[in-house]
Amino acid sequence: MELDQKEEVSEIAAPALTAEEEILFADMIKAGVIYGRKKSKTNPKMGPYIFATRKGIEIFDLPQTLVLLDKSTVFLKEKIEKKLPVLVVGTQPAAKDLVKKFAEKFGFFYVVERWLGGTMTNFKVISKRIEYFTRLKSDKATGRLDKYTKRERLKIDENIQKLSKVLGGIEKMTHLPDAVIIFDVEEHQTAVREANRLKIPIIGIANSDSNPDQINYLIPANDNSKTSISWILEYIEKKLV
Repeated sequence: MELDQKEEVSEIAAPALTAEEEILFADMIKAGVIYGRKKSKTNPKMGPYIFATRKGIEIFDLPQTLVLLDKSTVFLKEKIEKKLPVLVVGTQPAAKDLVKKFAEKFGFFYVVERWLGGTMTNFKVISKRIEYFTRLKSDKATGRLDKYTKRERLKIDENIQKLSKVLGGIEKMTHLPDAVIIFDVEEHQTAVREANRLKIPIIGIANSDSNPDQINYLIPANDNSKTSISWILEYIEKKLV
C-alpha cells in the first residue's frame, strides 16, 4: 500500500508545517516509515502513536515519531560523547547489513545474526566463548594450528566462521553496554528482557504490535522495511556527526 505523499503530509499537518518539515515528512512517507502492522495485530498500548488506519494498516503519527527519534538521538549522542559502550541489535534480513555498517561507523558493538541467550545476563559465560574464539583466530594466524591434519584444520576453520557470525560484532565488548539499540523489539524479546532485567536503557524501533512499556526511548516506526530502517539510520547519523 502506498499513500499519496502530498495528501498525507497535508492531513498530518495539524499546525501548518514549514517547507523543511513538509519535505521531511514526505521523505518519511516515501521511505515507508509511516506504515505499521495490520490493525488486528496492534498492541493497544501503541494506540497513542497511531495517526489513522488505511485499508486495515496502521499509520504512525509522524510528528510524534520524529520528536521521539530526536529524543533518542540526543540520548545516544550523550553516550558517544562519554565514550560509553553501545550495542546495536538487528538480525532481520532487512536490517542486518544496515545495522552492521551503522555500528561500525560509530564504534558500536552489534548483533546481526543470532542473539545468544545470556549475551548480557550471563555475560561471564559469553566472555569465555569470546576468549575461546579469539584464541582460535590467534592460533590460526600464528601457525599454531599447523600441527593438525588438513581435515582437522578445516573443522576448526568452520568453527571459527560459525563463531564469527554470532560473536564477531561483540568480540571486543569487555563490559556490558550502557545502552542498547534494538530494531524490531518484538523479534528480539530475549534481548529486550535481558536489558530490562539489567536496567540497561533501550532505544527501540518498534512497530504497532510492540509493547512500548518495555522501551526507554521509543521510536514508533516501520521496523520491517529496508527503506524505513535505512531512513531512520541515516537520520540518526546526520544528527550524530
